[in-house]
Amino acid sequence: MKYHYYPGCSLEKNAASYNISTLAIAKPLGMEFVEVDDWNCCGATEYISLNLTAAYALVARNLALASKNTESNQIVAPCSACYLNLRKCDSYMTESTDLADKVNTALAAGGLSYKGGTLKVRHLLDVIVNDIGYDAIAAKVTKPLKGLRIAPYYGCMIVRPIFSGGSSFDDTEYPKTLDKLLKTLGAEVIDFPLKAHCCGGHMTQISEATGYELIRQLVKGATDYKADLMVTLCPMCQLNLDAFQGPMNMYFNTNYKMPVLYFTQMIGLALGIGAAELGIGSELVDARPALSKIGVEVPEPEPIKVRTPKEALPMPSLPEEK
Repeated sequence: MKYHYYPGCSLEKNAASYNISTLAIAKPLGMEFVEVDDWNCCGATEYISLNLTAAYALVARNLALASKNTESNQIVAPCSACYLNLRKCDSYMTESTDLADKVNTALAAGGLSYKGGTLKVRHLLDVIVNDIGYDAIAAKVTKPLKGLRIAPYYGCMIVRPIFSGGSSFDDTEYPKTLDKLLKTLGAEVIDFPLKAHCCGGHMTQISEATGYELIRQLVKGATDYKADLMVTLCPMCQLNLDAFQGPMNMYFNTNYKMPVLYFTQMIGLALGIGAAELGIGSELVDARPALSKIGVEVPEPEPIKVRTPKEALPMPSLPEEK
């Protein structure tokens, strides 16, 4: 159960709780993650449309770095966008000699190279449900999530690979692995029809009307089905549904308060790990009312300190005129 681990940029900052909770459940579940040394950004979504060779060289560098360590031939990405980019890159470098040659020419400048198919790229959910298994997880549950109604939200990327060799580990239109996992943890899982719909990605930065409408549909759907909270496995989805839920409410004059947590945090709670150790409490939509239903105490979030004018950083002095 040893894997190369690619956290990606989001898990370093806004999705730090995803990283914290992933590492917290690794040992109890018998997984060993070896972080890829000197990894870099996967480029997210836009770079590929600007410069194909440079974009795939950026992604391939991570695969090349991981492949240097032969202790494992599998690399795991918790972030859906990172997973998609790593897997696409590996697949395209396998099927396109032209792309592989161009990318490896770029990698050679840093003394690296990568052969497509060397590593098996997997999402964290795939590893947990298929390598560890539901029965093994159920045997480790000490604090079942009984009484908690959860809307499982997969997002639109992880179960829909459209590239060569892109067989999915779940149904591409109506996935069920996360549903089954949450039921294994003791939760009441609602039948959420929008579970694989898009959260809008970066649309909040391009068209507020479109971005907020996509978020509204998801949050309203979970609320209408009387979910206590939504559980996701993608940093972008969590960011949109949590951080932009307030602006979306202002835009539509609504008052939704739907907490959005990561599936690794729910696993951790069921295994008896404390909320603080799982990064719970850092989300913007308060999850305490929902988690109180299962007796989970969440630390009070630290108040945001706003600098007063006296505490503000001094303005840099201008050079003297000569």
